[in-house]
Parts: sequence; structure tokens; C-alpha cells
Amino acid sequence: MADFIPKHCHRPRPRAKLLPPPSAPSTVSPPIRPRLTPLSLLKDTPRMPILHFQKMNGAGNDFVLLDNRDGSLALTGAQIARLCDRHRGIGADGLLLVEKPEAQADFRMRYYNADGREAEMCGNGARCFARFVNRLAPASNGRVTFETPAGLISATLRGDQVSLGMSQPGPFAHGVELDAAGQSRTVYSINTGVPHAVLLVDDLEGTEVHPLGAALRHHHHFQPRGTNVNFVRQLGPQDLAIRTYERGVEAETLACGTGVVASALTIAVLTGAESPIRVLVKGGDTMQVDFFRTADDFSQVILTGPADFVFEGEITV
Repeated sequence: MADFIPKHCHRPRPRAKLLPPPSAPSTVSPPIRPRLTPLSLLKDTPRMPILHFQKMNGAGNDFVLLDNRDGSLALTGAQIARLCDRHRGIGADGLLLVEKPEAQADFRMRYYNADGREAEMCGNGARCFARFVNRLAPASNGRVTFETPAGLISATLRGDQVSLGMSQPGPFAHGVELDAAGQSRTVYSINTGVPHAVLLVDDLEGTEVHPLGAALRHHHHFQPRGTNVNFVRQLGPQDLAIRTYERGVEAETLACGTGVVASALTIAVLTGAESPIRVLVKGGDTMQVDFFRTADDFSQVILTGPADFVFEGEITV
């Protein structure tokens, strides 16, 4: 039955639906889709080399060691300096490369200071080098030999102690008066693989190593290559304490092996001290120098001291 609608009434009209006001245009940028590099192109992208390194220290003098027996590493001075940087790299006083020997030695050692420049020799570094290569290729008799620009070095290992048969020291130079950092000082010198100046002091702790050491390191008397500088206090007939300003590090270090040898031989000449001479370094370790002396000439010089593994890791350069 149809609905009844009175004549005076009208069927209600449907109401129009109210549409929401148009929204304001969005101010948010649409997401940016990253551009993907095709895998075919990634294959040709050069990768930064990854170095596996060992960190070691000899009486507090610390080093980065790298195995380069395959000759694949060709590090620049800037890269070496960055690896030795204590804020942006591994941090070290120097870097050592293990390479194949050119003659009859077991290995070849190349040493770089923290500034990236190569040096002839480093006594503490050489002891660390000896323990490192003995781990790479253990010696049945605990003895290894290696070439350096300063000459052939032999090392005997006994636990963490390493005895180095040093190369022949250069001639001893008796004291000269030099003006440096506003002071006039008597300075002795000898080359124990690298050049060293030696000064005797009464107050070792109170000595301003950095300003005086830096001034003597760059003194015209030692140009063009400069020198390392050792401040020595004699504690007894065969006992010394030293502090060393190192060339290439351009700062005082906790120990310097060639500096220990230079200081011991200087005291032997000046005081007649007999072998062995014990030397206390800033890092707190005591090292020993054995030698055979004829007047101002020395032979069969042996440096003995600790060499310790610290950690190992990988880094890109």
C-alpha cells in the first residue's frame, strides 16, 4: 500500500550534502627516493685498503707494526703520520714495516717516525720488531737477524726481554758549548744508529726538556738532519736516569733505545764506567747496555729491555 500524503503537504526534498572546504596545499615535500648505484658500477669503485696491524711498546715507546713481506704496501708519509696520530689514527711514536731481506738476514726492518719520515734505526722499535717477526715466523733458537739502514741487527729473545746486537756506533764527539733556548750548555754527541746529543744535568725532573730539547734538535750545529737530545743524571757508577726529546716525534717520549745506548756510552767515556750500565727511562723501565770499549771506540754493544704486545686490529687508510 502506498504511503498517504496529504495534498497540502509536499514530499521533503533531500538535503544537499555539505562538502568539506578544500584543504590547503601541503607544505611537506614528498619523500626523496635515493638513487641506487648499479651493482655493475660498484664493482669498479676503488676501495680503501684495510691494514691489519699490531700495536706494541718497548719500555713505553710505542709503535704500529705492519707485515709487508709481500711488498703490497706503499704508504705515503701523510698516511703514516695519520696512523701514528693519537687523535685520528692508532697512535704511536713510530711505525715499523716488516719486509723481505735483500741479503742474508731473516728480515728487513723499515722504521718511520710519527711525522712520516723514515729513519735509519730505532732501538726500542727494533726490539718490538724482533718479537713481532718471531710471532710471524718463530725462530727455533730464539734468535733473529734483520737489515736496517744503520746496518745488520741481531736479536735474542727471552720471554718479553729482547737483547739487540747494535750496529757499530759512530765516533764520540767531546763536549762543545752551544747556545740554545737562552742557555749555554756543554753538549756531547754520538751516533748509535741515529744521531744523539747528550747533556749532563743535576736536576733531571726539573729540566725543561721540551724547549731546550727542541732548540738543540734544530740547532745549526746538527744540521741538516738534526739530532735527538738526551738529558742524563748519573745515579751511581753504573746507573743512570735519562729523559729524551726525540727527533721526528718532536716531543719527549717515555723511552728511546738508541738514546739509552748513546747516554751509557757517553758516561763510559766521561767517567770510565764499566759495562754493563743500567739506564732508567721516563716510562719507569730499566734497560741495560753491555759493551766492549777501547779508548773512545766501542764494539759489541748490546741493548736489553722489554718489548710488549698491546693490541691488534684493522684500520683503513
